[in-house]
Amino acid sequence: MEASPVRFDDGAGYDRAMGRWSILAGDVFLDWLALPVGLRWLDVGCGNGAFTRRIAASAGPASVEAIDPFEGQLAFARSLAAASHVRYRLGDARALPWPDAAFDVASMALVLSFVPEPEKAVAEMKRVVRPGGTVAAYSWDELGGGYPYERVASKLRAIGVALPDPPSGGVSRIPALRALWQDAGLVEIETRTIAARRVFADFDDFWASARLSASMGPAISAMPPDERERLEAQLRSRLPADASGRVALGARANAIRGRVPG
Repeated sequence: MEASPVRFDDGAGYDRAMGRWSILAGDVFLDWLALPVGLRWLDVGCGNGAFTRRIAASAGPASVEAIDPFEGQLAFARSLAAASHVRYRLGDARALPWPDAAFDVASMALVLSFVPEPEKAVAEMKRVVRPGGTVAAYSWDELGGGYPYERVASKLRAIGVALPDPPSGGVSRIPALRALWQDAGLVEIETRTIAARRVFADFDDFWASARLSASMGPAISAMPPDERERLEAQLRSRLPADASGRVALGARANAIRGRVPG
């Protein structure tokens, strides 16, 4: 069965499946950036606003503009109470609708792998950030096994279930990220790995969250019921749980930052 492209239309579903992971990695990412307060931020590929809200809550920004190509995600983001200096907008990372040097920092959280022509997105982030400003991103290390639901994804692949590949999955590796930033003309480039650990209340909590994944959920739902039940039973027996039944899993992301010269 041929896999279909990944679509991120369900903001609430994404929040349960990935938004909480994004916050875990995003807090480490923001601490690593350690940028001063009062900056103009741009969050590119903001999705349902999980990372955007972390910027607003902990980075002390003067303003936050956020952009995403999926209206379903933006509708969820707008449905939550937001500070007056946070604004969401529909648009494409490869053609940002702002003038040159409009921001002090541009970030991409867990999205670069899903952008066709990622080099255009990085060039656009550089364009809209002032000289001396910061361009930064982090992505799950999917090719290195860092995807949060890798145990499910690897099992699906093993039984022949096709999963959609991100259009630019290779850019999640640190050497590829560094090459993108260098080719864009950014300087003072630094990279790091971010480890995240999420605790689920029990296996059912984990399974319900995994089934909301935009990449795996449709494939799991399309499986014959007996095969889906067998997959669930195998995962239930193999995932580690503590005495209270809680399931703790780790994930890994690769992060990069660079400065606009001048």
